[in-house]
Amino acid sequence: MEFSSNLIKETKEISQNVYVDLDENGDIVNMTLEHAKKRAKLPDVSVEQMTTATF
Repeated sequence: MEFSSNLIKETKEISQNVYVDLDENGDIVNMTLEHAKKRAKLPDVSVEQMTTATF
């Protein structure tokens, strides 16, 4: 999952198969869920792109 287009400064392992990429401010840029389909026993995985809200 991509949350921003900021440059990645570091990647942290949150738990086995879950990783987050952080920018220089410690904000999440991406989150990776490895083997999500298999672990969640989902027959299909769908992706939806959402636009960013501006307040």
